[in-house]
Amino acid sequence: MTQEDKQLLLKDLCARLPYRTKIHIIGGGGEEIDADLTTSAIVYFESWTVQPYLRPMSSMTENERKEFIKCAGYEIEESVNGRHHEYFLKDFCGTPDNPSVNAEGVDWLNSHHFDFRDLIEKGLALELPKDMYKEEWL
Repeated sequence: MTQEDKQLLLKDLCARLPYRTKIHIIGGGGEEIDADLTTSAIVYFESWTVQPYLRPMSSMTENERKEFIKCAGYEIEESVNGRHHEYFLKDFCGTPDNPSVNAEGVDWLNSHHFDFRDLIEKGLALELPKDMYKEEWL
């Protein structure tokens, strides 16, 4: 793992601390466990392999997409040809599949365990197994 990857993962993990994110840990002796993300895992980040379990953005349901759009401050405007374009209330801000959002939108994505930094693709996170998170956590 490059230093840049470590920094990206550390930033992401720290932002997920309040959201009971599940992580996979490989300890210094090779032991493997799944646990909740805690500040202890962050402390041992340098000597352990820590990977969060995250949801790909493509797994967002239609109801979640609507909730995210509202939370992130988007307006939906339908063009003449029927295609939808999402706009931030003041300035263009991306799309739900490729968000560039305000802090509230980022918090929403973290609380729903979405991988908006492409950590799964980079090998820094694991794709969330079905039913790992209890429904009330989402």
